[in-house]
Amino acid sequence: MISTNPFDTFDADGDTLHEECGVFGVWGTETAAAAVALGLHALQHRGQEAAGITSFDGKWFHSHRAVGHVAGNFDEDRIIRQLPGEAACGHVRYSTTGESGLRNVQPLYADLATGGFAVAHNGNISNAMALRHDLVKHGAIFQSTSDTETIIHLVATSEYKLLLDKFIDALKQVEGAYSLVCLTPEGMIGCRDPLGIRPLVMGKLGDSYIFASETVALDVVGAEFVRQVEPGELVVVNDTGIKSHRPFAPHAPRPCIFEHVYFSRPDSIVDGISVYSVRKEIGAQLAIESPVDVDLVIPVPDSGVPAAIGYAQQSGIPFELGIIRSHYVGRTFIQPGDKVRHLGVKLKHNANKSLIEGKKIVLIDDSIVRGTTSTKIVEMMREAGAKEVHMRIASPPTTHSCFYGVDTPEREKLLAAKMDVEHMREYIEADSLAFLSIDGLYRAMGEEGRNDAHPQRCDACFSGQYPTTLTDHDEKAGKADLPLLAERVK
Repeated sequence: MISTNPFDTFDADGDTLHEECGVFGVWGTETAAAAVALGLHALQHRGQEAAGITSFDGKWFHSHRAVGHVAGNFDEDRIIRQLPGEAACGHVRYSTTGESGLRNVQPLYADLATGGFAVAHNGNISNAMALRHDLVKHGAIFQSTSDTETIIHLVATSEYKLLLDKFIDALKQVEGAYSLVCLTPEGMIGCRDPLGIRPLVMGKLGDSYIFASETVALDVVGAEFVRQVEPGELVVVNDTGIKSHRPFAPHAPRPCIFEHVYFSRPDSIVDGISVYSVRKEIGAQLAIESPVDVDLVIPVPDSGVPAAIGYAQQSGIPFELGIIRSHYVGRTFIQPGDKVRHLGVKLKHNANKSLIEGKKIVLIDDSIVRGTTSTKIVEMMREAGAKEVHMRIASPPTTHSCFYGVDTPEREKLLAAKMDVEHMREYIEADSLAFLSIDGLYRAMGEEGRNDAHPQRCDACFSGQYPTTLTDHDEKAGKADLPLLAERVK
């Protein structure tokens, strides 16, 4: 089960997928750091492990990085005043590469020959270890275990003279997914990888420009949405204006489909499409594909709510909140032993017993990862007196790990990689279980279906068709278990 609640970080069994991070940058406004803090607060759901802000006052760079949530670490009186300047970039983090700890908290900063350079990164460099090994062999000294630091070293060691050329040279050596916001004395750079796997949008607030992972962050600071940064595009903003660069060969975009299923906030617009509308339509498609004769449609909160609304509207079955969610459970909750640890799901969810008792219900959730939470939710419904408990999942089975910035368990720990749907049903002890088809997912996004020869989006977690080379994984796994696609970026 995956929760989309921005502050839902409790995960007793590791049965949750986490986005790696969110980025936000502002150029050309007074107290830029304060605007960045607000933007990061809106992006807190993308990373709850740590946060950081780097500002530039025209002469000096200033940074503050901390473990924990934005609100607890960036108060205006104590911290924001220490981050002066009309330009700043920030980052919220959930680690997928690199250990937890302050040295990996972004933005990462370095003094280069061209001046200060700060970078905030959403995504994952899938050849970072190979690049790191070569850089260290030639004398580079790394200060973190983050894949993002590889970009800084590549920029620093590039033989090009101009910073922008050095940056482009660095990006041409990396593979994988990246949306970057970089702060330099020459301006701010926002860019996406050639396939546009991770999102990045531009906004405008008065005369200032903003980069953000999602449009909801623009809403919070009162900025106007301008457009998305296109796949493979570098946008440079400075006091002379804004300029776009397209240094990469064109490729068919492959934005992450899971942004619509789960990662983005429902009130965001991704790729020009309302996330909330897509999730409701996903539920409607699920009702068409997998109807069931029940009394109530019940979402697994908070992630299953929009899809459950769509399922109920399409099927005509009443929608009810049969599970009540606590909003006061965090990752720091003390769990002294296995017995208490396994009660974690009841700390977060509780059955609305008077509603459920004697009813046939269908639970709607966005995905099944390891299956432990789904098992406990089904058990909870039976203990509350449900007559029948069916489950419908608003995405295809998650059969493969993500290497593009999502904290996914190893493939052998994914339930759908080990079992077919019937065995999964037996495992979670539901009366029936069904997943949305991959074509149904594409239809919910306005497509006729999935183009199997040239997929419109990155759906590797469902299909196993990775759109880029995966050097580090291939070397570790001996190039096993990964299909080679003609459209992989070289």
